[in-house]
Amino acid sequence: MSNNKDNFNVSDLGSALNEEDRAGLVNALKSKIQSLAGQHSDVLENLSPVVRKRVEALREIQSQHDELEAKFFEERLALEAKYQKLYQPLYSRRFDIVNGVVEAEGVAKESPAGQEEDKEAAEKGVPDFWLSAMKNNEVLAEEITERDEGALKYLKDIKWCRIDNPKGFKIDFFFDTNPFFKNSVLSKTYHMIDEDEPILEKAIGTEIEWYPGKCLTQKLLKKKPKKGSKNAKPITKTENCESFFNFFSPPQVPDDDEDIDEDTAEELQNQMEQDYDIGSTIRDKIIPHAVSWFTGEAIQDEDFEDMDNEDDDDDEDEDEDQGKSRKKQLSAGNKKGGRGAAAAGGDGQQGERPPECKQQ
Repeated sequence: MSNNKDNFNVSDLGSALNEEDRAGLVNALKSKIQSLAGQHSDVLENLSPVVRKRVEALREIQSQHDELEAKFFEERLALEAKYQKLYQPLYSRRFDIVNGVVEAEGVAKESPAGQEEDKEAAEKGVPDFWLSAMKNNEVLAEEITERDEGALKYLKDIKWCRIDNPKGFKIDFFFDTNPFFKNSVLSKTYHMIDEDEPILEKAIGTEIEWYPGKCLTQKLLKKKPKKGSKNAKPITKTENCESFFNFFSPPQVPDDDEDIDEDTAEELQNQMEQDYDIGSTIRDKIIPHAVSWFTGEAIQDEDFEDMDNEDDDDDEDEDEDQGKSRKKQLSAGNKKGGRGAAAAGGDGQQGERPPECKQQ
């Protein structure tokens, strides 16, 4: 990256993100990309006429490739939408067994004998199914505290669906009646600027209606009064604390982007990327493969993938020093272009389009 002029300007992107018209937002980004492409048109002008013609021929090949790629994305989306509909009855059966709505085949035929068997027979479904599945995933395990586990035991199901206006997806967490909060459903919605090259515009979470004294995202601190103080009562104050339920209070992009300094912008970018990583992990790994995460089988699959990645990293060690400066340049460019939008990379499957969200 030659200089900072080649990067997205922060104020330009911030102003685009503040537009109410989503179409205008996308057009603003496209215009910026086109302007950047125009800045590099002098590359062709500096080529000899013969080489320039060859490059033009290569660009025509690239154009044909891009047209085929666009058709691929279109057909893939249709195929994934088809199979997402086919998944739904399986998810419904999973819900019924996990929550004891129906009994798994063969279980009801067994007649328990003895007190221990009576206790097992009274146990409905699969206790702590979703909590255990989530705790077995490395990304989610880092977010779940011991205090959270009591509330997550009441989690009955997790679903996700795509949304079209604006583009993005929504994750719904369904809870049984519990002593922690009133909500029966907690939702997290991700608004994306582009789905083929996912860029997160913003995320919105449900406001949790905590019962008095049950808030898991805050802790109560008590401080003894100083000796000789007239007020003998201890001083109490609340303080934010780590909790999985902070997931429903995602980082927010300030309206006035120009007020953000570089360090704050970098921190916000990291928070948005981490938030998307959690959401995409639930969407792409936990929901479709919940039983494998519950039993721990998915952990072994992840370990094998990590070993493959480590082998790839060893092969690239020789080029690491040369790549570091390039990575820093790219990182700087992303920071300047990403204060209002976080690149949504990672394990997310870019084209997944399940059935439309329905009103619960």
